Amino acid sequence: MNYRAIALPIGRLLILISVLMIVPGIADVFARNSDWQVFLVSALVLGTAGLLMTMAFQGEQPPSHFREAILFVNAAWFTFSFAGAVPFYFSGLGISFTDAFFETASGLTTTGSTILTGLDTLPPGILLWRALLQWVGGIGVVAIGIWLLPGLRVGGSQLFALESSENTSKPYGHVGPFVYRLLALYAGLSIACATLYLLCGMTFFEAVIHSMTTVSTGGFSTSDQSFGQFDGLAVYWVASVFMLGSAVPFLYLIRSIERRHWVKDVQIMLLLAIVAAASISVFLFERFIGHDTPFQMFTFAVFNVVSVITTTGYAANDYLQFGPPVIAIFFVLTFFGGCSGSTSGGFKMFRIAILGSYIQGLFRRMIRPHRVVEPKYQGRAVSNPVLEGVLVFAVLYAGAFAAFSLVYMMLGLDLETALSASITALANVGPGVGDTIGPSGTFQSLPDLAKWFLAVQMILGRLEILAGILLLTPDFWLD
Repeated sequence: MNYRAIALPIGRLLILISVLMIVPGIADVFARNSDWQVFLVSALVLGTAGLLMTMAFQGEQPPSHFREAILFVNAAWFTFSFAGAVPFYFSGLGISFTDAFFETASGLTTTGSTILTGLDTLPPGILLWRALLQWVGGIGVVAIGIWLLPGLRVGGSQLFALESSENTSKPYGHVGPFVYRLLALYAGLSIACATLYLLCGMTFFEAVIHSMTTVSTGGFSTSDQSFGQFDGLAVYWVASVFMLGSAVPFLYLIRSIERRHWVKDVQIMLLLAIVAAASISVFLFERFIGHDTPFQMFTFAVFNVVSVITTTGYAANDYLQFGPPVIAIFFVLTFFGGCSGSTSGGFKMFRIAILGSYIQGLFRRMIRPHRVVEPKYQGRAVSNPVLEGVLVFAVLYAGAFAAFSLVYMMLGLDLETALSASITALANVGPGVGDTIGPSGTFQSLPDLAKWFLAVQMILGRLEILAGILLLTPDFWLD
């Protein structure tokens, strides 16, 4: 194992973290909040550590392989989570390191679960640091999904090869051209979202924070009321559009913009169909209980559905107050997630599409045993490695959900909270179901050990499960 190839980028990552900490520190300086000293000292310490690691491991490196990539990605997420927790822990929040790590892991994985209350009165540096964690984590997820997951054969960017126009799983042939396009698109979406939020009545600070947490599908807000703090319905539609846009494959958006031509994509059509069906269903149930105008209720229904299915986690209101059918709808939506190659978490739409095609073919073969039916995606046959990866992922996804749910129940959580906490962490959604961790609650009251398990589960979900589980296999460590 080439550990030098892992330590060097980890050192560079610490330097990046230290540079990012300067931004909320500056915000606190202008706000005359003493936490700027915490961000400055944290940046100096972590930056120095990163610089020393970089200097120590600089030089000619032996060839790296897939195992090094897997180990680095796991190490990077945990390193960033521990380092990013330092300002939270030493700030004026007065929270434990467990809570600080939980908040950081939740932000970095764009989950959006929180242990904090009183967001309306928090200093700008803390609010900005939470948003930056999600914004950086969002772009990191896209990069991992495109460049690492093909080796895991979990059906990530191998799906690019299923498109008729693609012969390779790596777009543009080289990393550089795609990275530039990806960063430009990500920044462009963030700027456009912030601009429209400003036009909808947000302050400049609110617009910046919410644009970062919208495009990253993270869901951190500047208020305990989340989006319920804003008047007018236009802001909900803007958020819904950008949440959906960020749940679409970024490669698809880049190529559609370059070619000025939008083509039909199965997973996007499936995402829109589920959003439409769920929104209409929630709206119809709300009409029996709600007291708003029909258009307001429909707006809130669409916003909440899009927020959950894209794993963003914003809330317009406490949608769990509209009865068991609505609770059931949102609980099921928690499993889905957005599209491959987007900032969304969850099971992902392309896997649902492939599994649906496979099950449909299985039923046809049961009726006519001699019939040959291959699962298809985008009109083309799905290769056995991709199908195998999707099936294995589905089994592990269900197994991880069940195993962590059992752990949470053993730690004292009730059945509803345990199940909801497990899937909301694994799918990186944010709010769960129930009075404790629902849209109007937080994770503060959960046992510390449960928070550590939840943080690990969030990272595991962001690593698409297999990248994390591989470290537990003996063969991974054998030369």
